[in-house]
Amino acid sequence: MSFHKRVFVAATRQDDGKSTVCLGLLQVLKKEYSRVGFMKPVGQHYVEQDGVKVDEDVVLMREVCGVNNNLKDMNPITVAKGFTERYLVEGGLEKYIKMIEDSYERISRNKDLMLIEGTGHAGVGAVFDLCNASVAKLLKCKVILVSTGGIGKPIDEVIINKALFDQEKVEIIGVVLNKVIAEKYEKIKKITKIGFERKGIKLLGVIPFKQCLTYPTMEQILEAITGKVIYGGKFLQKKVLRVLVGAMEPYHALSYFAPCSLIIVPGDREDIILAAIAGERVMGKDYEIAGIILTGNLLPHEGVMRLLKESQFPILISEDDTYITTKKVHECRVKIRAKDEDKVKEAARLMETYLDIDEIVNSI
Repeated sequence: MSFHKRVFVAATRQDDGKSTVCLGLLQVLKKEYSRVGFMKPVGQHYVEQDGVKVDEDVVLMREVCGVNNNLKDMNPITVAKGFTERYLVEGGLEKYIKMIEDSYERISRNKDLMLIEGTGHAGVGAVFDLCNASVAKLLKCKVILVSTGGIGKPIDEVIINKALFDQEKVEIIGVVLNKVIAEKYEKIKKITKIGFERKGIKLLGVIPFKQCLTYPTMEQILEAITGKVIYGGKFLQKKVLRVLVGAMEPYHALSYFAPCSLIIVPGDREDIILAAIAGERVMGKDYEIAGIILTGNLLPHEGVMRLLKESQFPILISEDDTYITTKKVHECRVKIRAKDEDKVKEAARLMETYLDIDEIVNSI
């Protein structure tokens, strides 16, 4: 392997914000190094891009940071449906190791720095013998561990994860504590620094929780409910700040309508639908609906449909009933995408402001 700096970013559990840290860190490091590469050796949540299955984080990094490597090299192993069962029956570890090594060799060529993103916590992938600790060892990387705010919990989780990296003789250069609530920020930063130092671990940064990074767009809601767009497809980038289920009388519903609300309503509840349309037209910017989902595969009267067609928000339809649709909305995974320019910039700003970039660069 060619000589260059390299670092592996792993998390203590799912939804710690590892991808956001990687996205921000990659943008910041591109200011320090002109030739930066990115790789996610093992990916779980994939999308179809250019005819191949590839992890969604890889697509994001390539689009945002202009990393022009081959998509499949950036994510050589995609854990699609049936992968684990097939591996347990057939094996093939040597083949997968070679795929990772070959892809890494191609991507890292002529690079000054490589940022490698893991999948979940240290042990994820152990079922097919390629856990994060094993992959970090394979690629000769030092590791940054991402955990989430609190005091006792992140320290406990870091120690558990560190044990697996220690077993593989992989060095952890430090921890990033993410999603720390503002009211407790200074206290958590002070106490966790002491706690980690007692365990011989550096705290590389404490990142405050930012609500704006958690809001889904109507496009992500559409995918989550596997629905269809009836009208307003050009408004799918609207952000959803609140979810309102339209199951009450219009008089009461109006008092609950707030800016950037997603309204989930049975398609035959024309009273609620008309109240929503009227509310936006009368109150304008102070109201501004994010979108409406018509449930039960039901459409309102054609006159109401004409009004919906003229609205400045997307109208989606779901085959599911209101309960199932609402459940899917609340379970929607919010991942940053290249289109989310404000979130992309915020990720970079957070890493630049709250991480000790010099310490990271010097340690790797």
